[in-house]
Amino acid sequence: MVVARFPDFAALSDAERRHELARCVARTADLGRKLRAVVHVCEVPPRRDGPLADWPYAAKDMFGNGVTAPTWGCAESPVGILPRAAVLQRLDDAGACRMATTEMTELAYEPSGHNAARGRPVNPWNKEMATGGSSSGTAVLVASGCCVVALGSDTGGSVRIPAHCCGVSALKPTWGAIPVEGAMPLAPNLDTVGIIARAASDIGKVWSVVADKPGAAADIRTAAVLTNAFAASDDDIARVCRDGVPAIGDLGISLVNRAGMPDEADRQALLVMQAEAARTHRARLEDPRIESTLRKRLAKGFSIDDAALAASLDARTALREEFLQQTLGGCDIALLPVMPIGTPAVTEVDPALPTFKARTLYAMSRFTRFANYIGLPVLAVPVGFDTRGLPVGLQIVGRPDSEAALIEVGSALQARHDWHGRIPSEIVPDIEAERGIGW
Repeated sequence: MVVARFPDFAALSDAERRHELARCVARTADLGRKLRAVVHVCEVPPRRDGPLADWPYAAKDMFGNGVTAPTWGCAESPVGILPRAAVLQRLDDAGACRMATTEMTELAYEPSGHNAARGRPVNPWNKEMATGGSSSGTAVLVASGCCVVALGSDTGGSVRIPAHCCGVSALKPTWGAIPVEGAMPLAPNLDTVGIIARAASDIGKVWSVVADKPGAAADIRTAAVLTNAFAASDDDIARVCRDGVPAIGDLGISLVNRAGMPDEADRQALLVMQAEAARTHRARLEDPRIESTLRKRLAKGFSIDDAALAASLDARTALREEFLQQTLGGCDIALLPVMPIGTPAVTEVDPALPTFKARTLYAMSRFTRFANYIGLPVLAVPVGFDTRGLPVGLQIVGRPDSEAALIEVGSALQARHDWHGRIPSEIVPDIEAERGIGW
């Protein structure tokens, strides 16, 4: 059932924002916990002035905060209390209010949201469906109106995949554009700090204060529609995204069909991720507190020797230029689905069940990994709903350091369409009960 939208937080008056902040505090403690998306509910600090004054935000439980020991998605924290991450400090300095730390997949190394160690968050559109990962709880809190924006990480699609599954927007920035100091590493040559929000314009507000060099928006005039990606997608996904692409054209952007997919960049992304994850978390391979399936997955990375890893990293520049010159060509952005498949059922992504499908996990990140390897920025936005009533996301891939332009395109799109703002069907009763009215 489609219901009214959540309010546009940026458009509220100061008094209305403070009222909405209080509502988010209560909603996080109640609905956020009901959806199993919350690790810690934070004490709201005294009001501070700044460009994000009274903005409620959450952060994936992989950032040092100086107060609690992050779990990194594990049953027990593998580290102690860590110094406050640089990106959290920037948000604090801008006046934002951290509402919660959010659940994630174990060591951020799983794309569906499944977590055998801590349990999985609940998708607010349909409790039987996966949330996407690894920034699972982060996307759930944003989608359910518990916060306006949230921080996650993206090493191979970890903010874009849950954005697709939960019907929100997400930015994976250019590699190195947001400081990662104080965040849990996974594959350092792929890791980025990502931003999730319902609206791209809200992502823009956060981007302007957390990025080292936010930059100015340049004109986007042409978009390459990656036809091979649409052809490789399930019919339902291809249909929704094809219907969404003309909405980009309605913004005055010329659409150019372009064959080709960065398959070699994707292959190299997997190699780097597996090799670096194993080396980063070497000390946890024998830790019984880490789930056994994950330890086996990490250990596979040692089958990739140092020479192969070095060769893969050396190939990045050439593969980036190949994408920019051949796939993008004269275009400013590329368009393709976030995932080639619809959001899977939780029964497909739980390795303990006979219905588990390993190929589903691979498919979930098939269209996202390449951008981490070649370091390009990507904005994921919802562009409609599949035949099951679940949201579907489209990726807008830009040239290096074009985040401001991507955000401008997403904001213009969402000024015309309300796919991003609808209240998810699974939580309609909670929102109605909270407000004491029907929609």
